[in-house]
Amino acid sequence: MAENKTKPTTFSVGAFLDACADEARRTDAKALAKLMQKVTGNEPAMWGPSIVGFDSYHYTYESGREGDMPIVGFSPRKAANVLYGTIGFDDAEALLAKLGKHTTGKGCLYIKKLADVDMKVLETLVEKAVAATRARHPKQT
Repeated sequence: MAENKTKPTTFSVGAFLDACADEARRTDAKALAKLMQKVTGNEPAMWGPSIVGFDSYHYTYESGREGDMPIVGFSPRKAANVLYGTIGFDDAEALLAKLGKHTTGKGCLYIKKLADVDMKVLETLVEKAVAATRARHPKQT
């Protein structure tokens, strides 16, 4: 079975965020990092070369494939900030309707500028997504 490409690395989150060429994207990325750290209570970590992730959970598919993923995370891409793990829970649609300017894709939330969204709604979205993921994937002790 192929090895997962998305896994924690030792790369510096601060250096990665500081390297964002676009100043507005860099500022937004730092605000997202602060919000996700507040919600999860975890320090950010780099997952692969371009995803800033918070906390983690272990999954196992019926096929037998398993691995670890950040509970929530983001990547400051050229076209938009891509948020991972923030929309796959019950009632996400109701919050997305109140969020402001955004698009969604296969499990991802795309936000071009944080100024285009309601930050309180975004924080609630992240809180509910984190709680739902933690409920589905409790930490193994």
